[in-house]
Formats: sequence, structure tokens, C-alpha cells
Amino acid sequence: MVNGEWIVEIRKLTTYHSPLTTKKMSSNLSKTIDNVLAIDREASNEISDERDVREATAPHQKEFPYERDEEGQVTRREFCNFLFLTSSALLVGAIGFAGKSVYDSRFEATYPQAKIEGASELQPGAALNFHYPRENDSAILIRAQDGNFYAYGQKCTHLSCPVYYSKDHNRLECPCHEGGFDVRTGNVLYGPPPRPLDQIELEMRGAEVWAIGRKASQDEHQI
Repeated sequence: MVNGEWIVEIRKLTTYHSPLTTKKMSSNLSKTIDNVLAIDREASNEISDERDVREATAPHQKEFPYERDEEGQVTRREFCNFLFLTSSALLVGAIGFAGKSVYDSRFEATYPQAKIEGASELQPGAALNFHYPRENDSAILIRAQDGNFYAYGQKCTHLSCPVYYSKDHNRLECPCHEGGFDVRTGNVLYGPPPRPLDQIELEMRGAEVWAIGRKASQDEHQI
């Protein structure tokens, strides 16, 4: 069988168009090519070249095309879709987080109003300890030399050691790492504390001193 004859045979096999016969057609095509090559070797000791094979399989490739460029475009499209969805999710999350922060900032924390026992008997240049706003939150009330009252959370803003009032220096001091705070403002005077003491808001009701709120300091080291 010469090249022209087995090409005709192959083309007959590749004229089927029904999807149901695809598998069978592919099998028959392979068998035909094998038979042709075997006959060629026996008859003339020649091997069909690449051109003959390409011509024989051209109809088959036309029937079942495979485009690498098109496949690459699909891959890029899917990748772009993935990037778009991921970016959208991150954007929605950021907007939601920002919205929650704004919403929460509209509502200030509420604190109980508590009378500070013993404050009315406190002499200028003296201090006493109390708990506010909860029983385990230690605080310190100071009556300055001018007679005014000031109160702060007792935990040092460095490592939470309890501060005390130094009458000799008229300031709040931390014994752990030698930090100092101003009595009237709570600001840092010296030492390692990174921010002022938390301030307890006070209200005078006659001779009584009441704690009505607490402000957490946000400022950095100040004097």
C-alpha cells in the first residue's frame, strides 16, 4: 500500500461527525496508522515521513481542534476574576471594620457614680486609696496643697506598678522604675512611663467627693 492509498483510508475514518463515535474513531485511526506503517516496512522497507502523517491526521485535528492560545486566555481570565473577587472581599472587610469603629465611637462607655468614702476628712497634702469603677480597679485620690481634689487610676502606665503620692515632692511616684507624674494633670514628669495616668473624673456634692467617670489617657509622654 502506497502513501496515497493509506491516506485515503485514514480520511474515511475521520469523516465521522457524531460525538458518540469519537472514542471508536480515535481507536480506528491509531490502528490504521499502525497498519500502514507495518505494510510500508514490509513492502518497501520505507517509513512514512512526518509530512505524510500530518496530512493523514489533518482532518482529525480539524474535527477536534486544540488551541493553546485560547486556553491561555481562559486561564488569564480566571486569574483576573480571582484577583477581582479577592480585592472586593478585602475592600468590603475594610469598609465594614471602619464603619464599626465609627459606630462604636458614637457611644461612650458609661461609668457608675460612686461616693469616695473618707474624702471629706482628707487634709491638704494627703491621699487615700479607693476602687473605681470596679472593685478590682485601684485608684488614688489626692488633695493638693491648694485644697483641690485629683484622682487617677493607681497603675503606672509603664508596667502597672501601683503609684503613691509623695507629699515632700508633691507628685505621684512609681517605686518600681522611678517614674513620676504630675498631681494636677497626671502627665509624666520623668522616667519610663509612656503615657499619663488614667484620670478619674470627680464631682463635688457639698462636702462629698464623687467619682463619676474614667478617662483612659491616649497621649504620649508629656510634661
